[in-house]
Amino acid sequence: MYLVAIAWAYVALMMAAAEAVSPQGSLFGAFVTLLLYGVLPLGLLTYILGTPGRKRRRRAAELAAASTPEGDAGSHAAPGPPEGLAPEREEK
Repeated sequence: MYLVAIAWAYVALMMAAAEAVSPQGSLFGAFVTLLLYGVLPLGLLTYILGTPGRKRRRRAAELAAASTPEGDAGSHAAPGPPEGLAPEREEK
């Protein structure tokens, strides 16, 4: 997927460069060409083709959240002083 996107971006960039250096062209025309032939189609293409991956990651996150019991603290450390240290002294 990325190879096609990179190739399309290269072609759109070359079209914009040709528009900019052409005697009848302009920088505004080059910007519009780059936007309409490059940025917008590539953004739409990568969003649409990335949908299955986003769904897969969301489903994996939901399964991971569902497999953790509600009362479990997860990866948090147990309360209390670390091993080898004396407990904190309370003032009276």
